[in-house]
Amino acid sequence: MNEPRRVEHQQTDKGYVPVYTTDVVEQPWASYTATDHDVWRQLYERQREILVGRASDEFLIAQDAMGMTPDAIPKFTELNTVLRAATGWEVIGVEGLLPELTFFDHLANRRFPVTWWIRTPGQLDYLAEPDLFHDLFGHVPLLMNPLFGDYMAAYGRGGVKAHGIGPEALVNLTRLYWYTVEFGLIKQKDGLRIYGSGIVSSKGESIHCLESPAPNRIGFDLERIMRTRYRIDTYQKTYFVIDSFAQLIEATEPDFTPIYARLATQDSFPAGTVLDGDQVFHRGSGAGWLNDGDI
Repeated sequence: MNEPRRVEHQQTDKGYVPVYTTDVVEQPWASYTATDHDVWRQLYERQREILVGRASDEFLIAQDAMGMTPDAIPKFTELNTVLRAATGWEVIGVEGLLPELTFFDHLANRRFPVTWWIRTPGQLDYLAEPDLFHDLFGHVPLLMNPLFGDYMAAYGRGGVKAHGIGPEALVNLTRLYWYTVEFGLIKQKDGLRIYGSGIVSSKGESIHCLESPAPNRIGFDLERIMRTRYRIDTYQKTYFVIDSFAQLIEATEPDFTPIYARLATQDSFPAGTVLDGDQVFHRGSGAGWLNDGDI
């Protein structure tokens, strides 16, 4: 293991330039400062309060089962004891963004990369790249769920394969990750709820995705998602809604190779597009939601 570095993007005259690293590092837990732990506490307490009635039951149950608390930044070694026993997953420490193939390989082997460093107090509301809070609070809990854990491993295997097919296949697959793992919604008996890590780790997006009239909320459709572009610099204009995590598993069962070939001949859609045939969810009475088939 190497001494950990804090690897972040570079801001140049041409704009944001991502910087990638492949190193796996030990979590330097003893080096976290009181400020680091306090940033974790503030973010943890704020998000857990916001997520009541907004996050999926599976997410909240899994996070509690892991033993995460606001008291201090969790130790990867302690989380791994629980994770391995539940689903065979483990957390590994990384310095920042990973190259695509490296990331896919880790997922395929049930290793989830977590950035070892946490944002500063001045970055509580926004950070350009994933940090420890986003990765650990947002991504890791659902790895306790067997179905979601299987989906993530299958996604990693699919990513390795897509990397060998070509860049267009990777674009399609990246959109699937974006609209499920990062910004997915799930339908519960009591309404739509959040499971995507990019939402559960963000104060503003946690509210916007369910309560703003602006975004579209569309039923899950694999090829529709793979054709839908997204933005990384603003709240999402479209969220896709799954019925269950089993639906994600079913979506990864087919060979995507013919799907990639078919999509290569079709246009993509801007993020805010609503198409004929989309299952669109609208806010109903109280906290519930109705899709067009219920009206």
